[in-house]
Amino acid sequence: MNIVNKLTVRHLKQNKRRSLVTIIGVIISVAMVTAVATLGVSFMDLMQRQTIASEGEWHVLYKDVNNEQLNAIKNDKETKKVVLSRDRGYALLEGGQNESKPYLFVKEYNAQGFKQFPIELSSGRLPKASNEVVLSEHIATNGKVEYKIGDHLTLEVGQRMMPDITDHVFEQRDPVQIYDEKTSESLTNKTTVSYTVVGFIKRPTWEPTWAPGYTIISYVDESTIGANDPVNATVVLKKVRSSLYNHAKELAKQNNIKSPQFNNELLRYYGVTNNDGLHRTLFSLMAIIMAVIIIGSVSLIYNAFAISVSERSRHLGMLASVGATKRQKRNSVFFEGIIIGCISIPMGIIAGLLGIGVTFWSINSVIQGALGLEEELNVIVTPLSILTACGVSIVTIFISTYLPAIKASKISAIDAIRQTNEVKLTGKAVKTSKLVRKLFGIEAEIGLKNLKRNKRKYQATVFSLVISIVLFLTVSYFTDNLKKSLVLSQEGINYDISVQSGDKVTEENQKLLKTFSSLEDVTESSVVRELNMNTSMDEASLPDEIQQTVKQDRSILENGKYPIYVQIYALNEKNLKAYTKEIHADYEQLINTEEMRGIVIDRISYQDEATGKYVKTKSIRMRTGQSIDLNFYDEDAEKETLINKVKITALTDKIPMGITPARVGGVTIIVSEQAMDQLLTDKLQEYVQTYLYLKTKDPMKTQQDIEEIKEGNLYIHNVYQSRQQEEQMIMLMSVFTYGFIALITAISIANIFNTISTSISLRKREFAMLKSVGMTPKGFNKMINYESIFYGIKALLYGLPISIAVMYLIHRSMMNSFTYSFTLPWTSIIYAIAAVFIIVGSAMLYSSGKVKKENIIDTLKQESI
Repeated sequence: MNIVNKLTVRHLKQNKRRSLVTIIGVIISVAMVTAVATLGVSFMDLMQRQTIASEGEWHVLYKDVNNEQLNAIKNDKETKKVVLSRDRGYALLEGGQNESKPYLFVKEYNAQGFKQFPIELSSGRLPKASNEVVLSEHIATNGKVEYKIGDHLTLEVGQRMMPDITDHVFEQRDPVQIYDEKTSESLTNKTTVSYTVVGFIKRPTWEPTWAPGYTIISYVDESTIGANDPVNATVVLKKVRSSLYNHAKELAKQNNIKSPQFNNELLRYYGVTNNDGLHRTLFSLMAIIMAVIIIGSVSLIYNAFAISVSERSRHLGMLASVGATKRQKRNSVFFEGIIIGCISIPMGIIAGLLGIGVTFWSINSVIQGALGLEEELNVIVTPLSILTACGVSIVTIFISTYLPAIKASKISAIDAIRQTNEVKLTGKAVKTSKLVRKLFGIEAEIGLKNLKRNKRKYQATVFSLVISIVLFLTVSYFTDNLKKSLVLSQEGINYDISVQSGDKVTEENQKLLKTFSSLEDVTESSVVRELNMNTSMDEASLPDEIQQTVKQDRSILENGKYPIYVQIYALNEKNLKAYTKEIHADYEQLINTEEMRGIVIDRISYQDEATGKYVKTKSIRMRTGQSIDLNFYDEDAEKETLINKVKITALTDKIPMGITPARVGGVTIIVSEQAMDQLLTDKLQEYVQTYLYLKTKDPMKTQQDIEEIKEGNLYIHNVYQSRQQEEQMIMLMSVFTYGFIALITAISIANIFNTISTSISLRKREFAMLKSVGMTPKGFNKMINYESIFYGIKALLYGLPISIAVMYLIHRSMMNSFTYSFTLPWTSIIYAIAAVFIIVGSAMLYSSGKVKKENIIDTLKQESI
């Protein structure tokens, strides 16, 4: 080690506090980058494992392939594993007690399929031959049909078809289609198959709760594959990458295979998608957020160096006075950066990983218990995340040391020692407005002059504050938009079970629905009556999407108006009162029979089929007090008749339990039971549908209880699985996003405290001089308070516009896959404004509190901090 480097090490040791603050700044920065990268990778890993656990692991599905095509798939260079499967069909369950689930659904897998899909054996063994089968335990618990191992089954297996629908074969995701005796589904193309029961499995997680058939699984023998008996080939790829879509389509084209299907649910958690809009969204958002994080990281480390430039310059000036060359002075600063980096980077990586590890450990039990997740969050460390953290930190330290080193190497020894470039006392530089002194006193004027005189440190502190504001607001906006986009992409199911009355609602049915509402595990219920009608609206009342369509083709208007369908829902008294209270509407107006009034759901969400975008928009452009005509098309008279008018008493985007809002071209209106009764004529009565919606602690048990006591033509639809998946996704996203915000907030606060405390420490001699000329403790406090205010105001003047610009860029990125209006997060902005003054004030008081205890003479003599 040469003499200059030895002096650099000694200088670091002498200025322990500054060195420690710089090291802590770099550690925080590295920890931030490491934690953010690890958080993202770990979250994606959790979602991959959770999706595999519930849906199975596969990437590409080729349907109906023969032996030759199967060999081509197996020999493909990208193929790792191939699962053979076949949906054999449905057979009636003899003696089944559940009218909504009258079938056995026969599915076949090869040995690899039993490994790749979540099939949980509860007793016996898995099939090894095509005449062996395992049965779902659900057959006994729900269908009330008992089988045992060794039983022989002879089944008539066929396809579900409707008499008037010949081009659609119903599958497991389609519930039983029963309307009346003439329009009910039946099994066709039946073949006789014999099986031996060799075991029982738990109900598969991938079987919908409303599925019409109990899953039974047999074995598919590859030797039986032929042109007339094809199989589905489900492929697990060696490596998941974006080119898999084109590769799979090309493979299918070359071998005359039907267009392949992709497991988009799983692939998106690998960061792979064939949706160009979503692809652009992901990469543009990633670029914006990483840029914000890297800028924040750079500012954090740079400030740690930049604030102490004067100290370093003075030290280098002394080296120059004893013969140090420009190169030696420059290398001395680089050497200081290397020492700090070697200490800080490993510690920062460890701190980031430990912080994420402790966070995951503390929340795992909570999210698993609350959401029923099978998997837990694990800390996933990838070489890329570690290299990214190291690379960003090394580059940042280099930038942070390079600028001061170049500057210090150019100035003369005398100037460096006297620091004439650091402090400029020209009248213009420190000139303040007389208004400041008149309004706030001499303390405010001195505080402002101090900031102007220490312009470099002042700018560094303001820059730190601006970066902190931008970090917090943009990340807060980003996470809020992530949640909004997730909610838009979900189906919006807000109940567990629905019970539909297929016949005209009788008094007995009404009593039965009330009985279901009072079952043991039911926590919330709502009886809803639905009626579909029509209306026509002026062009000005139409949403933007339809207005654009009308401008392109005005022939779609009828008498200058656009036809709209109307969904009318009547809530019972209890639910309507709760709903009106939630949206601050007048319940009394709704039950007034003199004039029909309703609440309009004026916000709708849907996925545009043409663009694939998820859209959130207005359903109509009308105001409270306006009326909507309610028309009904009379098939006998072959004309549309005005039945009534409904006046809008409120507009809202909140949706009651069970209600599915209309899509574009429709409007949803919530009315009272009295209003619905007033609307219904004898003709309309038969078009009303009645539903009971339930939330329950145990959906499966509640469904079983309902099925045991139900009578008549009632249909049960259990959607708790879909609802649970939605809640899991939203809750996990909340954990991820709020964790992200908490991390950024903590780092921002650390950044500000670091910057201000270092700045105050470097100004101890300045404060000692002010005290030596008569400044009182009260005056000193006032000066510090005013400085805090000046810092905050200046930071907000720069930080808020920059944040809004970045937020708009994020919004534009999201618009590649979603459509909703740009709105400022006013709550977050208010929090940011309040936090800036609180944090700056706290940092100033904390730092100045330590300065007050210093002896004036000792401080004036002190050369290091």
